[in-house]
Amino acid sequence: MSADPRETLNASPMSRLQLIVIAITVALNGLDGFDVLSISFASPGIAAAWHINRAELGIVLSMELIGMGLGSVLLGGVADKIGRRRTLLGCLATMALGMFMATSARNVYDLSLWRVLTGLGIGGMLAAINAVAAEFSNAKSRGLAVSVMAIGYPLGAIIGGSVAALLLRHGDWREVFLFGAIATATLIPFVYWLVPESVHWLCQRQPARALADVNRSLARMGHAPVDALPTVPATARKLGIADIFSPALAPLTILVTLAYFLHVTAFYYILKWVPKIIVDMGFSAASAAGVLVWANVGGALGGAVLGLASRRIRLKYLTMFVLAMSAVMLAVFGRGQKNLADLSLVCAITGFFTNGGIVGLYGILAQAFPTHVRATGTGFAVGFGRGGAVIAPIVAGYLFHAGFGLQIVSVAMGLCPLIAAAAIWRLPVRAQADGA
Repeated sequence: MSADPRETLNASPMSRLQLIVIAITVALNGLDGFDVLSISFASPGIAAAWHINRAELGIVLSMELIGMGLGSVLLGGVADKIGRRRTLLGCLATMALGMFMATSARNVYDLSLWRVLTGLGIGGMLAAINAVAAEFSNAKSRGLAVSVMAIGYPLGAIIGGSVAALLLRHGDWREVFLFGAIATATLIPFVYWLVPESVHWLCQRQPARALADVNRSLARMGHAPVDALPTVPATARKLGIADIFSPALAPLTILVTLAYFLHVTAFYYILKWVPKIIVDMGFSAASAAGVLVWANVGGALGGAVLGLASRRIRLKYLTMFVLAMSAVMLAVFGRGQKNLADLSLVCAITGFFTNGGIVGLYGILAQAFPTHVRATGTGFAVGFGRGGAVIAPIVAGYLFHAGFGLQIVSVAMGLCPLIAAAAIWRLPVRAQADGA
C-alpha cells in the first residue's frame, strides 16, 4: 500500500491497541493527579511536624509546580524531537525518583528539592500524553479521546485520595509519597511494552527505521503495511519550538497560554488549599482528604460530560461556559459550609466546572497545534500557564496570612476564569492540515 498511514488511522475504527494506549494515558494522567495532590494530602501533617505557618506552607505547595512548568516547556520540545514513547519513559522514571526521595526529606528545603524534580517529570509527561491521546485516536473520536485522557487527573486524585486518607489515618505524611512512588514505577513496564511510537510523529520526523516502525505499529493495529512514508520536506521535519510563534500560530499560543494561566490559578487554589482550610475548620486531616476526593469526583464527571458534549457542541463555547461557572462556584465555596456533607457537595460541583475547564483547554490544544509542534505547543502553554498554579498557593497563603477571609480570597481567585473565558472568545482554532 502507498496510502498515508495517518489517513488510514484517521478513517478507521479504533483498534484494540489504540484503546489500550488511550487507557494508559488515562492512567498516566492519574499519576499526575495523585502526584500533584500528594503534597496537598500531606500538607497538614507537614505543617504540624515542622511548625511552619501558612505563608511558608504556600511556598512548599508550589515547588512541584515550578518543576512542572519547567518540565512542560523544556520536555515538550524533547517529545517532538526524540518521540513520545521515550519521553514518557524518562518522565516516569524522574517522577518515581522524586516521589521516593521525598520520603527522606528532613526539612522544607529537602522536600522542595524533590518536589521540583517530581514536577519536571510531571510537566514533560503532560505535554507528551496530550499528543499521544490525539495521535492514537481516529478523527471521529479525537476530541473524546483527549477528554478521556484528561479526566485521568481527577480519577487519579480520587483513588489516590482514598488511599491517602487511609494512610493518614494509620501513618504519617511520608507514606503518601511512598505510595505515589510505587504506583508511578509500576506503570513503567506497561508503557515500555504496550505503547509504540506515534505513527503521526514517525511520519512527520522520519528518523532512522521510521518505515519499519510505522509498519510494525500498523500491523499491531490490524492495518496493512505501507511501501513508503509520506513525503515531508526536510525543512518541515526540522521545525521546532520557534514555529509556535510563527504568524500562523502566535495568536493561538499567546491566547491559550493566557487562558490556561488564569484558569489554573483558580483550579490550584482549590486543590492546594482545601485540605488546610478544612483542617482549620476543626476537621481531621483524613476528613480533609475525603472532601478533596469529592472535589475530584465532580472533576471526573465534569470532564466526562464535556467530552461527550463536545461531539455535538463546539468546544470553544463549552469551555467558555464551564470557565464562567467555575467563577460562580468559587464564590459559593467562599461562603463556607457548616458540615462535611455540605463542603463535599460544594467542592464536588466546583470540581465539576473547574476540571471541565482544564479538559476543554486540553482539547483545544490537541485540535489547534499540528503534529510537529503538538507537544511543544502543549508544553509551552501548560508550562507557562502553570505559572498560575505556582502563584495560586503563594498568593492565597499571603492573603490568608494578611487577614483576608475565605470569601474575599475565593472571589478574587474566581475572577481568573472569567478573564480566561474572554481569552478563549478571541481564540483562533486552527483547522488540521496534517492528518492529526
